Amino acid sequence: MGHDEKISVYLVQQGIWDMPMESMPLAAGYLKATALADDRLRDAFDIKIINYRGGITLTKMANEIFADGPPDILACSVTGWNFRTFGSLVETFKQLNPYGWAVFGGTHVADQATRTFGMYPEVDVIVNGEGELVFRDLLVRYLDDCSPRALGGVQGISYREGGDTIVTTDPRDRIQDLDIIPSPALSGALELTHSDGGFRYDVALMETNRGCPYKCAFCYWGGAIGQRVRAFSRERLREELELYASLKVHTICLCDANFGLMPIDEEFIDDVIEVRKRTGYPRALESSWAKNKSKVFYNIVRKMKDAGLRSSFTLALQTLNPEALALMNRKNMKVNQWEDLVNWLNAEDLECYAELIWGAPGETVESFLEGYDRLAHYVSRIAVYPILLLPNTDYSEKKDQYGIVSVRGDHDDFEYVLAHNTMTMADNQRMQRFLFWSRVLADAAVFRHTFTGLRTLGGIRQSQVLRTMDEWIQRTGDEAAIPLREAVTIGTEAPGSAIDYLYREPEAKRLLRRWWSEAIRPQLPAEHVHVLDDIFEYDLLTQPVYRQDGSELPDDCTVFRIGEDDHVVRSEVTFAHDVLSILSRLRAGEEPDLRPLEVSFDLYYRLGVEQFTTTTNSEEIVHFMGYTKSEFFSGTELAGEPTEDPYATLKRESNCG
Repeated sequence: MGHDEKISVYLVQQGIWDMPMESMPLAAGYLKATALADDRLRDAFDIKIINYRGGITLTKMANEIFADGPPDILACSVTGWNFRTFGSLVETFKQLNPYGWAVFGGTHVADQATRTFGMYPEVDVIVNGEGELVFRDLLVRYLDDCSPRALGGVQGISYREGGDTIVTTDPRDRIQDLDIIPSPALSGALELTHSDGGFRYDVALMETNRGCPYKCAFCYWGGAIGQRVRAFSRERLREELELYASLKVHTICLCDANFGLMPIDEEFIDDVIEVRKRTGYPRALESSWAKNKSKVFYNIVRKMKDAGLRSSFTLALQTLNPEALALMNRKNMKVNQWEDLVNWLNAEDLECYAELIWGAPGETVESFLEGYDRLAHYVSRIAVYPILLLPNTDYSEKKDQYGIVSVRGDHDDFEYVLAHNTMTMADNQRMQRFLFWSRVLADAAVFRHTFTGLRTLGGIRQSQVLRTMDEWIQRTGDEAAIPLREAVTIGTEAPGSAIDYLYREPEAKRLLRRWWSEAIRPQLPAEHVHVLDDIFEYDLLTQPVYRQDGSELPDDCTVFRIGEDDHVVRSEVTFAHDVLSILSRLRAGEEPDLRPLEVSFDLYYRLGVEQFTTTTNSEEIVHFMGYTKSEFFSGTELAGEPTEDPYATLKRESNCG
């Protein structure tokens, strides 16, 4: 067939969270950039990225995507949360364009041809690995008037020949030189700004490498587990950093499985710090850190601390139970030797964040809670996630062996584990409530400091605090507890509404104070009650300042700007005890001076947390917490920024009339 006009290709991507700002469609950007690097394809195809937030309905998608007629090729980046939506979208696409090509890619459909084609026969092609070069090859075949039923020469795909015969071609080798994939940001494949020139996404996503040397039983990271790590060049990454800095991007989020594993990771941090020192951006960097911490990791952490570059240093432990670790294929990993690392981070006064998975085969309620409290002795900020059966993982393949009973999600295609050989359904339902409060109070850092004080001075374990909150919320007659009571779910719902409520509503602060007075204070040793009161109040005071549309900021907050960002300061907050010194010593395992000593200091906050609370984006929420002057301005002697506290200047001008 001839093509007088450019062939239209829609690359559709959808994030998981329904949030005010877009998530960067990096996967679609790679596909577009690689295709347009080919002169023949660039001349023949008009490639458009369509990026949706979570929560957008299928009806809205269909009306928007097909308003001007269907494309020639509809390609979807498929994950567990949008599998059903995109499957239905393809059904509509084929009604409008029966001869169009429907292409699925992504880890949820890779090597899942039988199930995917069985559920959605309108899909023509499934990509079974890295998609950039495979998608380019598919466009070439389309341009050569090939049928989607005759794609045997394309490696790394599944398709259907005549009838319903499924053909899976030989796997395509992993891309060794990642720089042959053009950068979506540098090439212009991704639109990075709004019409006003501001950066359009919540954070900038970057990959510095691909691959993971481990083969954890629950994971299928990028379809590249148990493989050698391949890296993008330092020069390319540096160019991307310079671009994002010019756009004043606050946070860079790395899509790497094990950042901090290789020497080139330290080089990347050197470049981040140099760019930040010169331009003021980025101000934070988040990543999935290397499971096994080496000298490289420690060097990176020291450099980031010295530069004032914020991050959440994550311990992805998943479980502390030896039996569950063995079934998880993680028994002999050095990640299990985590106590010394946490002690070092605490001694350096750096915040650490931990991840656990509830419901892994081999785990029991008792073993999990024992491990949780052992971990909480060192790290209070713990995220606990329910175990999922992901396609192509060891758990999924050994489902019968472990006696796993699962159910598909209500609004997604994930398999949620209900029971197995060491976990009954009753156990799981009991623990789902615990998971909720752990995500809200610990992971989202509602109680960053209180947990430490209660554990060390009050003799109350972190798991007890969470259970006490759950029990009190269920029985109190306080109307302010109703939104929290209704938010507690058993199942797939994220706790974003509860987190948002606790940070947003003044009534929620009052409710927390009442809980403290009625449920916690009576349990405390008399000699430590007042110092723990101060620590609890410090926690409430350092929670992010929430600015609703049209609402006023708290009376004790003064606004100032750094670069393009709004901040506020609370000046001269006063406590009867030196809470800063006490908490620092407690975290370092030292004996603090608990005698009354009135202290006053200023607290500084970045504004804008509203866009992250409902999405349960804890990595970002912590960047909006209240920090002392030394913490907040660490490393801010930056180009284009004040070298002193801008609020001090504001106060001087005020005092001068």
